[in-house]
Amino acid sequence: MKLAIFSAAICAASAFAPSASYSTKSALSMSEAETTAEEATEPEVPAAPLVAPINGWVPDETKPCYGLPGVSGPLGFFDPLGFSKDQSLEEVKRFREAEVMHGRVAMMATLGYLIGESTPTITYGMDVHHTIANNQIPEIPGTVLFPFFLAINICEALRANVGWVEPGLGPLFTLREKYYPGDIGFDPLGLKPSDADEFATMQTKELNNGRLAMLAAAGMCVQEQINGQGILENLGF
Repeated sequence: MKLAIFSAAICAASAFAPSASYSTKSALSMSEAETTAEEATEPEVPAAPLVAPINGWVPDETKPCYGLPGVSGPLGFFDPLGFSKDQSLEEVKRFREAEVMHGRVAMMATLGYLIGESTPTITYGMDVHHTIANNQIPEIPGTVLFPFFLAINICEALRANVGWVEPGLGPLFTLREKYYPGDIGFDPLGLKPSDADEFATMQTKELNNGRLAMLAAAGMCVQEQINGQGILENLGF
């Protein structure tokens, strides 16, 4: 009888004991909930750009020409022949380098047409009604042309050394990864803005002036070939 009463007491006590499996499961559930809460409260860190910014410009493949400056009204992005379509970043940078350099040369050429034809020069002296610009090079002595072309070659060599990958160290006609098209570090007057937006605005202005100068220089060349008159002379000066 005593044994039966003792067994019943043990069974009654075990009914109120906590379940080990339930406790373990509850502890795991609480741990998972805490981990989820910690992950939810962690701030999201923005992904770093794949390419480091250059003069404030970060290449963006979703934009025309990877977001390079030069797009302005009223036409916006203007590429009717699709030269930049589906091009790689390296190829777009090479196109922009060519556009900037040709624009700068054209701006100097436009001034050269006007100054070379209408002002005193080393070759023609004080006579301002001399040969038109298209025909001046054959008349200029070699002693004047040689240092002129030598200076051009030195400038081009320095530009290539700054911006282009050396032959044998990479693919031909490739710009350096950290080189911004047209920015060779030559800014003696300190005109280059430090702000990214201001730099993009100045770059767009330079590109637009260069584009206009390329059209102007080509028009001056064709006009002189047609009637053989200088630019200002053709205007009545």
